[in-house]
Amino acid sequence: MEFPPFPKPENLEAALALQRALAQKVVLEGSLEGVRRIAALDASHKKGKPLVAVALLYHLKKGPLAVGLGVVPEEALFPYIPGFLSFREAPAYLQALSALPEPPEALLVDGQGIAHPRGLGIASHLGVHLDLPSIGVAKHLLYGRLEAPLPQEQGSAVRILSPEGRPLGYAYRSRQGVKPLYISPGHRVGLEEALAFVKGLPTRFRLPEPLRLAHLEAGRALLRTP
Repeated sequence: MEFPPFPKPENLEAALALQRALAQKVVLEGSLEGVRRIAALDASHKKGKPLVAVALLYHLKKGPLAVGLGVVPEEALFPYIPGFLSFREAPAYLQALSALPEPPEALLVDGQGIAHPRGLGIASHLGVHLDLPSIGVAKHLLYGRLEAPLPQEQGSAVRILSPEGRPLGYAYRSRQGVKPLYISPGHRVGLEEALAFVKGLPTRFRLPEPLRLAHLEAGRALLRTP
């Protein structure tokens, strides 16, 4: 498979302008009903080594089908700056997706969707770039606030609001007593639909199983990378 190349901005100002432009193209409606084949995306990096990204092709009925790998040398990476993660990781993700034997119908990304200062986290950026439905599943809240305290019970969810009070997604307790996940739509999916899709995924631990497996694969791949 081939995907359009990911632009590498010359500086932070160019990256900021591109984010603001692409944020206007994000579509916050749509359902993933009927989707069966997703790509779970996770990346791993250690100072002095390349960044390694994994695209795990996962069938909702059959389980994992294939793994694609992307590697970008450390010297070629966009600098690590909070809020600009997509410019650092997305080129490796495109490599990983290109290595899959068949294209996914949607993306499940370790990172933010629209719960981002400029409304374009990595899940939104990849979704718009590839014109695919996408959802961000983050381990930490980057932007916004919770509407109310999140209960400890498994399955509980509380809306994430922007400083102006606009809904951005949900804090979600995937298992009893574990730290929450932060679910936000990336592109071509609604807020409630994004939460419902993640809730419907098999979840043995904190992360939904497709993302947990992608995370493990990324860690193993990094260990193998010189």
